[in-house]
Amino acid sequence: MSAVRIRRTQAERRPGRLRRAAGRLRGWGGVSAMAAACAMTAAAVLLPLARSAPGPEHHPGVVREPASMAAAPFTLADTCPDPEASLRPSALDGPTIERIRRAGKLVAGVDQNSFKWGYRNPDGHLDGFDIDLVKAIAKDILGNEEAVIYRAIPTSQRIPALQEGRVDIVVRTMTINCKRLEDVAFSTAYFEAGQQVLAPKGSPITGYDASLKGRRICTAAGSTAEAALKAQGYGSVPVSVPNQLDCLVRLQLGEVDGIITDNALAAGQAAQDPSVQLVGAPFTREFYGVAMNKDASDLVRRVNKVLENYRAGGDQSPWATSYRKHFEDVLPKAAVPPAPKYREG
Repeated sequence: MSAVRIRRTQAERRPGRLRRAAGRLRGWGGVSAMAAACAMTAAAVLLPLARSAPGPEHHPGVVREPASMAAAPFTLADTCPDPEASLRPSALDGPTIERIRRAGKLVAGVDQNSFKWGYRNPDGHLDGFDIDLVKAIAKDILGNEEAVIYRAIPTSQRIPALQEGRVDIVVRTMTINCKRLEDVAFSTAYFEAGQQVLAPKGSPITGYDASLKGRRICTAAGSTAEAALKAQGYGSVPVSVPNQLDCLVRLQLGEVDGIITDNALAAGQAAQDPSVQLVGAPFTREFYGVAMNKDASDLVRRVNKVLENYRAGGDQSPWATSYRKHFEDVLPKAAVPPAPKYREG
Protein backbone atom coordinates (compact mmCIF):
# COMPACT_ATOMS: atom_id res chain seq x y z
CA MET A 1 0.00 0.00 0.00
CA SER A 2 1.31 3.39 -0.91
CA ALA A 3 0.76 6.30 1.46
CA VAL A 4 1.53 9.96 1.15
CA ARG A 5 3.58 11.70 3.84
CA ILE A 6 1.63 14.61 5.24
CA ARG A 7 3.74 17.39 6.64
CA ARG A 8 3.27 18.34 10.27
CA THR A 9 1.75 21.67 9.34
CA GLN A 10 -0.83 19.91 7.21
CA ALA A 11 -1.64 17.49 10.03
CA GLU A 12 -2.16 20.40 12.45
CA ARG A 13 -4.64 21.98 10.05
CA ARG A 14 -6.51 18.75 9.35
CA PRO A 15 -9.28 18.91 12.03
CA GLY A 16 -10.68 22.16 10.64
CA ARG A 17 -10.34 20.90 7.08
CA LEU A 18 -12.11 17.67 7.97
CA ARG A 19 -15.04 19.66 9.34
CA ARG A 20 -15.25 21.56 6.07
CA ALA A 21 -15.03 18.34 4.12
CA ALA A 22 -17.81 16.82 6.22
CA GLY A 23 -20.23 19.40 4.88
CA ARG A 24 -19.36 18.39 1.33
CA LEU A 25 -19.53 14.60 1.66
CA ARG A 26 -23.15 13.95 0.79
CA GLY A 27 -24.86 10.65 0.23
CA TRP A 28 -22.25 8.42 1.88
CA GLY A 29 -24.47 7.24 4.69
CA GLY A 30 -24.26 10.28 6.98
CA VAL A 31 -22.11 10.32 10.09
CA SER A 32 -20.87 6.74 9.72
CA ALA A 33 -19.54 7.42 6.24
CA MET A 34 -17.76 10.60 7.30
CA ALA A 35 -16.19 8.69 10.17
CA ALA A 36 -14.94 6.11 7.69
CA ALA A 37 -13.52 8.87 5.51
CA CYS A 38 -11.72 10.45 8.45
CA ALA A 39 -10.24 7.15 9.51
CA MET A 40 -9.20 6.47 5.96
CA THR A 41 -7.31 9.73 5.70
CA ALA A 42 -5.65 9.40 9.10
CA ALA A 43 -4.56 5.78 8.70
CA ALA A 44 -4.31 5.47 4.91
CA VAL A 45 -6.41 2.31 5.18
CA LEU A 46 -9.97 1.81 3.91
CA LEU A 47 -12.27 -1.18 4.28
CA PRO A 48 -9.88 -4.09 4.89
CA LEU A 49 -11.11 -7.32 3.37
CA ALA A 50 -13.30 -9.28 5.80
CA ARG A 51 -11.60 -12.40 7.16
CA SER A 52 -14.70 -14.55 7.69
CA ALA A 53 -14.84 -15.97 4.17
CA PRO A 54 -15.22 -19.41 2.60
CA GLY A 55 -12.54 -21.98 3.37
CA PRO A 56 -9.99 -23.65 1.08
CA GLU A 57 -12.68 -25.58 -0.76
CA HIS A 58 -13.78 -22.26 -2.23
CA HIS A 59 -11.03 -22.29 -4.87
CA PRO A 60 -12.59 -24.44 -7.59
CA GLY A 61 -13.34 -22.42 -8.44
CA VAL A 62 -23.59 13.58 -17.06
CA VAL A 63 -20.38 12.65 -18.71
CA ARG A 64 -19.22 13.05 -22.26
CA GLU A 65 -20.51 10.62 -24.85
CA PRO A 66 -18.03 7.90 -25.92
CA ALA A 67 -17.56 9.64 -29.27
CA SER A 68 -15.53 12.34 -27.52
CA MET A 69 -12.85 9.74 -26.80
CA ALA A 70 -11.66 10.05 -30.38
CA ALA A 71 -9.87 13.25 -29.37
CA ALA A 72 -8.08 11.59 -26.48
CA PRO A 73 -4.33 12.33 -26.35
CA PHE A 74 -3.46 8.92 -24.91
CA THR A 75 -4.94 5.43 -24.89
CA LEU A 76 -3.90 2.35 -22.97
CA ALA A 77 -3.25 -0.44 -25.46
CA ASP A 78 -4.31 -4.00 -24.76
CA THR A 79 -2.04 -6.81 -25.85
CA CYS A 80 -4.65 -9.50 -26.55
CA PRO A 81 -7.47 -9.57 -29.11
CA ASP A 82 -11.01 -8.90 -27.83
CA PRO A 83 -10.36 -8.90 -24.08
CA GLU A 84 -14.10 -8.35 -23.55
CA ALA A 85 -14.94 -11.68 -25.22
CA SER A 86 -16.12 -14.18 -22.61
CA LEU A 87 -17.43 -17.77 -22.47
CA ARG A 88 -20.84 -18.41 -23.97
CA PRO A 89 -23.74 -18.37 -21.50
CA SER A 90 -25.08 -21.58 -20.01
CA ALA A 91 -27.58 -22.54 -17.30
CA LEU A 92 -25.87 -25.89 -16.65
CA ASP A 93 -24.69 -26.45 -13.09
CA GLY A 94 -21.03 -27.13 -12.46
CA PRO A 95 -18.79 -27.60 -9.39
CA THR A 96 -18.66 -23.90 -8.53
CA ILE A 97 -22.43 -23.45 -8.81
CA GLU A 98 -22.99 -26.58 -6.72
CA ARG A 99 -20.61 -25.33 -4.02
CA ILE A 100 -22.39 -21.97 -3.84
CA ARG A 101 -25.73 -23.77 -3.52
CA ARG A 102 -24.41 -25.96 -0.70
CA ALA A 103 -23.19 -22.84 1.09
CA GLY A 104 -26.56 -21.16 0.53
CA LYS A 105 -24.89 -17.80 -0.06
CA LEU A 106 -23.13 -15.98 -2.90
CA VAL A 107 -20.02 -14.20 -1.60
CA ALA A 108 -19.58 -10.93 -3.50
CA GLY A 109 -16.66 -8.50 -3.38
CA VAL A 110 -18.07 -4.98 -3.70
CA ASP A 111 -17.45 -1.36 -2.85
CA GLN A 112 -19.51 0.40 -0.20
CA ASN A 113 -18.21 3.93 -0.76
CA SER A 114 -18.81 4.60 -4.47
CA PHE A 115 -21.92 6.73 -4.77
CA LYS A 116 -24.37 5.32 -7.32
CA TRP A 117 -22.33 2.10 -7.72
CA GLY A 118 -21.88 0.45 -4.33
CA TYR A 119 -22.61 2.55 -1.26
CA ARG A 120 -24.48 2.49 2.03
CA ASN A 121 -27.77 4.31 2.25
CA PRO A 122 -28.58 6.29 5.40
CA ASP A 123 -30.47 3.22 6.66
CA GLY A 124 -27.28 1.17 6.39
CA HIS A 125 -28.30 -0.98 3.42
CA LEU A 126 -26.02 -1.38 0.41
CA ASP A 127 -27.34 0.14 -2.79
CA GLY A 128 -26.07 0.99 -6.27
CA PHE A 129 -25.85 -0.25 -9.85
CA ASP A 130 -23.29 -2.93 -8.99
CA ILE A 131 -25.35 -4.10 -6.01
CA ASP A 132 -28.42 -4.53 -8.22
CA LEU A 133 -26.40 -6.81 -10.50
CA VAL A 134 -25.12 -8.88 -7.56
CA LYS A 135 -28.72 -9.41 -6.46
CA ALA A 136 -29.72 -10.55 -9.95
CA ILE A 137 -26.91 -13.14 -9.96
CA ALA A 138 -27.87 -14.40 -6.49
CA LYS A 139 -31.52 -14.71 -7.48
CA ASP A 140 -30.65 -16.77 -10.54
CA ILE A 141 -28.32 -19.17 -8.72
CA LEU A 142 -30.00 -19.37 -5.31
CA GLY A 143 -33.54 -18.19 -5.97
CA ASN A 144 -33.15 -15.32 -3.50
CA GLU A 145 -31.59 -11.95 -4.24
CA GLU A 146 -30.85 -11.47 -0.54
CA ALA A 147 -28.78 -14.68 -0.30
CA VAL A 148 -25.53 -12.69 -0.49
CA ILE A 149 -22.56 -12.16 1.79
CA TYR A 150 -21.03 -8.81 0.82
CA ARG A 151 -17.30 -8.29 1.32
CA ALA A 152 -16.11 -4.67 1.10
CA ILE A 153 -12.74 -4.79 -0.66
CA PRO A 154 -10.25 -2.07 -1.67
CA THR A 155 -9.46 -1.58 -5.35
CA SER A 156 -6.06 -3.22 -4.95
CA GLN A 157 -7.57 -6.35 -3.36
CA ARG A 158 -10.05 -7.28 -6.07
CA ILE A 159 -7.81 -9.86 -7.76
CA PRO A 160 -6.22 -11.34 -4.59
CA ALA A 161 -9.70 -11.79 -3.08
CA LEU A 162 -10.67 -14.01 -6.01
CA GLN A 163 -7.37 -15.88 -6.21
CA GLU A 164 -7.40 -16.66 -2.50
CA GLY A 165 -11.01 -17.83 -2.57
CA ARG A 166 -12.36 -15.15 -0.27
CA VAL A 167 -15.15 -14.18 -2.66
CA ASP A 168 -17.06 -15.89 -5.48
CA ILE A 169 -17.41 -12.79 -7.65
CA VAL A 170 -16.20 -9.22 -7.73
CA VAL A 171 -18.71 -6.64 -8.96
CA ARG A 172 -16.88 -3.39 -8.35
CA THR A 173 -16.53 -1.18 -11.44
CA MET A 174 -13.70 -3.47 -12.56
CA THR A 175 -12.34 -2.86 -16.05
CA ILE A 176 -11.72 -5.88 -18.26
CA ASN A 177 -8.21 -5.89 -19.72
CA CYS A 178 -5.54 -8.32 -20.88
CA LYS A 179 -3.33 -7.96 -17.81
CA ARG A 180 -6.16 -8.86 -15.47
CA LEU A 181 -7.21 -11.77 -17.67
CA GLU A 182 -3.91 -13.40 -16.75
CA ASP A 183 -5.14 -13.65 -13.16
CA VAL A 184 -8.95 -13.80 -13.22
CA ALA A 185 -11.85 -14.57 -15.55
CA PHE A 186 -14.45 -12.01 -16.61
CA SER A 187 -18.05 -12.04 -17.70
CA THR A 188 -19.13 -10.14 -20.76
CA ALA A 189 -19.11 -6.35 -20.31
CA TYR A 190 -22.03 -4.81 -18.44
CA PHE A 191 -21.01 -1.12 -18.58
CA GLU A 192 -18.87 1.20 -20.70
CA ALA A 193 -16.81 4.00 -19.15
CA GLY A 194 -13.60 5.97 -19.76
CA GLN A 195 -10.79 7.49 -17.72
CA GLN A 196 -11.11 11.22 -17.12
CA VAL A 197 -9.77 13.92 -14.79
CA LEU A 198 -11.75 15.23 -11.83
CA ALA A 199 -10.60 18.61 -10.47
CA PRO A 200 -11.93 21.49 -8.38
CA LYS A 201 -13.86 24.14 -10.27
CA GLY A 202 -11.54 26.99 -11.15
CA SER A 203 -8.51 24.69 -11.23
CA PRO A 204 -5.86 25.34 -13.91
CA ILE A 205 -6.09 21.64 -14.79
CA THR A 206 -7.86 21.34 -18.13
CA GLY A 207 -7.75 17.58 -18.69
CA TYR A 208 -5.34 14.72 -19.22
CA ASP A 209 -2.67 16.94 -20.75
CA ALA A 210 0.28 19.23 -19.99
CA SER A 211 -1.81 21.13 -17.44
CA LEU A 212 -1.05 18.27 -15.02
CA LYS A 213 2.63 19.27 -14.82
CA GLY A 214 3.72 19.75 -11.22
CA ARG A 215 0.24 18.88 -9.92
CA ARG A 216 -0.41 16.16 -7.36
CA ILE A 217 -2.67 13.66 -9.11
CA CYS A 218 -4.35 10.89 -7.18
CA THR A 219 -5.24 7.39 -8.40
CA ALA A 220 -6.32 4.16 -6.69
CA ALA A 221 -3.63 1.48 -6.41
CA GLY A 222 -4.15 -1.30 -8.92
CA SER A 223 -6.50 0.74 -11.07
CA THR A 224 -6.30 1.41 -14.80
CA ALA A 225 -5.98 5.09 -13.90
CA GLU A 226 -2.76 4.34 -12.03
CA ALA A 227 -1.43 2.43 -15.03
CA ALA A 228 -2.30 5.32 -17.34
CA LEU A 229 -0.55 7.88 -15.13
CA LYS A 230 2.57 5.70 -14.96
CA ALA A 231 2.63 5.41 -18.75
CA GLN A 232 2.08 9.12 -19.40
CA GLY A 233 2.19 11.41 -16.38
CA TYR A 234 2.69 14.79 -18.11
CA GLY A 235 5.11 15.80 -15.34
CA SER A 236 2.54 15.30 -12.58
CA VAL A 237 3.31 14.09 -9.06
CA PRO A 238 1.52 10.73 -8.68
CA VAL A 239 -0.27 9.92 -5.42
CA SER A 240 -1.43 6.31 -4.99
CA VAL A 241 -4.02 5.32 -2.36
CA PRO A 242 -5.84 2.06 -1.55
CA ASN A 243 -9.28 3.20 -2.66
CA GLN A 244 -10.71 5.70 -5.08
CA LEU A 245 -12.70 7.40 -2.32
CA ASP A 246 -9.38 8.18 -0.61
CA CYS A 247 -8.68 10.40 -3.60
CA LEU A 248 -11.90 12.36 -3.20
CA VAL A 249 -11.23 13.00 0.49
CA ARG A 250 -7.65 14.09 -0.25
CA LEU A 251 -8.92 16.42 -2.97
CA GLN A 252 -11.43 17.95 -0.56
CA LEU A 253 -8.67 18.40 2.02
CA GLY A 254 -6.40 20.09 -0.53
CA GLU A 255 -3.78 17.33 -0.30
CA VAL A 256 -3.99 16.59 -4.03
CA ASP A 257 -4.85 18.78 -7.01
CA GLY A 258 -6.78 16.34 -9.14
CA ILE A 259 -7.97 12.77 -9.58
CA ILE A 260 -7.90 10.37 -12.49
CA THR A 261 -10.62 7.74 -12.41
CA ASP A 262 -13.45 6.24 -14.43
CA ASN A 263 -15.77 9.04 -15.50
CA ALA A 264 -18.79 6.98 -14.44
CA LEU A 265 -17.45 6.95 -10.88
CA ALA A 266 -16.36 10.57 -11.00
CA ALA A 267 -19.75 11.74 -12.27
CA GLY A 268 -21.36 10.40 -9.12
CA GLN A 269 -18.80 12.21 -6.99
CA ALA A 270 -19.32 15.44 -8.90
CA ALA A 271 -23.06 15.06 -8.28
CA GLN A 272 -22.35 14.89 -4.55
CA ASP A 273 -19.83 17.70 -4.37
CA PRO A 274 -20.65 20.75 -6.54
CA SER A 275 -17.15 22.15 -6.00
CA VAL A 276 -15.56 19.53 -8.31
CA GLN A 277 -16.07 18.73 -11.97
CA LEU A 278 -14.91 16.48 -14.80
CA VAL A 279 -12.49 18.27 -17.13
CA GLY A 280 -11.21 17.45 -20.59
CA ALA A 281 -12.26 14.43 -22.61
CA PRO A 282 -12.22 10.76 -21.59
CA PHE A 283 -8.93 9.30 -22.79
CA THR A 284 -9.71 5.58 -22.65
CA ARG A 285 -12.61 3.36 -23.55
CA GLU A 286 -13.15 0.76 -20.87
CA PHE A 287 -15.67 -1.95 -20.09
CA TYR A 288 -16.69 -3.21 -16.66
CA GLY A 289 -17.13 -6.95 -16.13
CA VAL A 290 -17.95 -9.31 -13.29
CA ALA A 291 -14.65 -10.91 -12.22
CA MET A 292 -14.38 -14.54 -11.08
CA ASN A 293 -11.75 -17.18 -10.35
CA LYS A 294 -10.08 -18.49 -13.50
CA ASP A 295 -11.08 -22.07 -12.60
CA ALA A 296 -14.77 -21.22 -12.22
CA SER A 297 -15.80 -21.55 -15.88
CA ASP A 298 -19.27 -22.81 -14.94
CA LEU A 299 -19.85 -19.66 -12.87
CA VAL A 300 -18.59 -17.45 -15.72
CA ARG A 301 -21.09 -19.06 -18.09
CA ARG A 302 -23.88 -18.73 -15.55
CA VAL A 303 -23.17 -15.03 -14.93
CA ASN A 304 -23.17 -14.47 -18.70
CA LYS A 305 -26.61 -16.10 -18.84
CA VAL A 306 -27.78 -13.73 -16.11
CA LEU A 307 -26.39 -10.78 -18.07
CA GLU A 308 -28.21 -11.91 -21.24
CA ASN A 309 -31.49 -11.69 -19.33
CA TYR A 310 -30.42 -8.54 -17.50
CA ARG A 311 -29.90 -6.67 -20.79
CA ALA A 312 -33.04 -8.01 -22.49
CA GLY A 313 -36.15 -5.87 -22.81
CA GLY A 314 -34.84 -2.55 -24.08
CA ASP A 315 -36.05 0.38 -21.95
CA GLN A 316 -37.82 -2.04 -19.61
CA SER A 317 -34.85 -4.34 -19.05
CA PRO A 318 -33.46 -4.80 -15.54
CA TRP A 319 -30.29 -3.07 -16.78
CA ALA A 320 -32.20 0.00 -17.98
CA THR A 321 -34.32 0.10 -14.84
CA SER A 322 -31.24 0.07 -12.63
CA TYR A 323 -29.54 2.67 -14.83
CA ARG A 324 -32.49 5.07 -14.51
CA LYS A 325 -32.68 4.50 -10.77
CA HIS A 326 -29.06 5.38 -10.14
CA PHE A 327 -27.81 7.51 -13.04
CA GLU A 328 -30.73 9.41 -14.53
CA ASP A 329 -29.49 12.78 -13.29
CA VAL A 330 -25.78 12.00 -13.61
CA LEU A 331 -25.06 10.15 -16.87
CA PRO A 332 -26.51 10.30 -20.42
CA LYS A 333 -30.16 9.25 -20.49
CA ALA A 334 -29.82 7.32 -23.77
CA ALA A 335 -27.16 4.92 -22.53
CA VAL A 336 -27.46 1.24 -23.43
CA PRO A 337 -25.52 -1.78 -22.19
CA PRO A 338 -22.51 -2.90 -24.25
CA ALA A 339 -23.23 -5.69 -26.73
CA PRO A 340 -21.80 -8.98 -25.44
CA LYS A 341 -18.81 -10.62 -27.12
CA TYR A 342 -18.23 -14.36 -26.89
CA ARG A 343 -15.39 -16.76 -27.54
CA GLU A 344 -15.20 -20.51 -27.76
CA GLY A 345 -13.55 -22.53 -25.05
